Amino acid sequence: MPPTPLPAGPPQSAAELNEAIRALWPHPDARLTDEQREEYRRLLAKLDQVERGEMTTAA
Repeated sequence: MPPTPLPAGPPQSAAELNEAIRALWPHPDARLTDEQREEYRRLLAKLDQVERGEMTTAA
């Protein structure tokens, strides 16, 4: 099944996306809420697109 297209918005760099992903976990033992897991999946999908060169990275 192809990935769901992400909403358009300002492009983010891989570093910015990684920072946002890390910010979801304030502590290594923390559990994510359902909402946080959905945000994590969204961020991973955007990161994958950036790494594949499908999105323009921020200057």
